[in-house]
Amino acid sequence: MSQIGVIMGSDSDYKVMEESIKVLREFELDFEVKISSAHRTLERTVDWVKAFEAQGGKLIIAAAGLAAHLPGVVAGATTLPVIGVPLSSGVMEGIDALYSIVQMPPGIPVATVGIGAARNAALLAVQVLAVEDKPLSIKVKNYRAQMMKDIEAKDEALQKRLSEG
Repeated sequence: MSQIGVIMGSDSDYKVMEESIKVLREFELDFEVKISSAHRTLERTVDWVKAFEAQGGKLIIAAAGLAAHLPGVVAGATTLPVIGVPLSSGVMEGIDALYSIVQMPPGIPVATVGIGAARNAALLAVQVLAVEDKPLSIKVKNYRAQMMKDIEAKDEALQKRLSEG
């Protein structure tokens, strides 16, 4: 059973969404990935969302560029939490997608990360699941602690370079 669904409107979106997949693998979570369009394959999209929810899925990450309707369509078809990832495309370079996702009508919320921030979308999904999963919560805390150590090591290396030269 997949806990997290990742859906995108086109295979070209995979280049960005691969970062979500890397995080989900890093945290050893079960997930499934789907390409389906809010416009070109509406019924297929809604059918997938309903099937994912029925099989016990817990959260969906939905990515879209341009008009960015996929996250909203997904959110409208389920009561599961949906995290939208606006993708940079077109003349507005993702601003239109960001606005489309973040400006959902009352009653159909979509959590939204920054343009192209697929990694943060997956980390948010992990944190949501970690609320009721103690081992996963510990992994999140360890992940954060490692980030802190990495930054401290980079600062130490920078200070050393600066003092030498």
